[in-house]
Amino acid sequence: MKRRHLLGKVALTVGAIGLWNWVIKQEDPMKASEIEFEVTKTDAEWRQILTPEQYRVLRQHGTERAGTSPLDKNYAAGIYRCAGCGQPLFTSETKFNSGTGWPSFYAPIEGAIATTVDRSLFMVRTEVHCSRCGGHLGHVFNDGPAPTGLRYCMNGVALEFVPDAEA
Repeated sequence: MKRRHLLGKVALTVGAIGLWNWVIKQEDPMKASEIEFEVTKTDAEWRQILTPEQYRVLRQHGTERAGTSPLDKNYAAGIYRCAGCGQPLFTSETKFNSGTGWPSFYAPIEGAIATTVDRSLFMVRTEVHCSRCGGHLGHVFNDGPAPTGLRYCMNGVALEFVPDAEA
C-alpha cells in the first residue's frame, strides 16, 4: 500500500510538471535570441572577447553567485557598461544597496536595455538584456525604491564600471 501511495504521488508530480510546461508554452513570447541586435558576433567571437564567467552569464543566461561581485558594494560615481559591447546601461546615481548580493539599480539609462519574459525555474520573471548586443544582464523586480519602485538586479560580471574621471 505504501508503494502504491508513493507511485501515485510521483505520477501526480510528473503530471503537474507536464501541465506547467504545457501552460507556459501557450504564451511563448519572443526570446532574446530571436531579436536582431546592433552588435552581433559568432559564438567563437564572443568566447574570444569574454571571460568564461562573462560568457556563461551574458551569452548563456547564467547567474553569478550572490555576494561575489565587487560591484555590489561599489558606490563610486560613474557609469556601468555592458561587459559585452561597452554600451552604457546604468549610472551610479540610480544604484542602491538591495541586500541581495547583486548590484541593483532603480532605473536604467533610457534605451539601454531590452526585456523578455523568463519562464525558467517554475517562475515568470522579466529578464533584462543589453539593447545593443542582447547580453543577459539579470532580472527586474517590482520591489525597488522610489521613484520607480523597480529593482534591476544585475550580474556584476555582466557589467563594467567606468569611474566619472575616466568616462
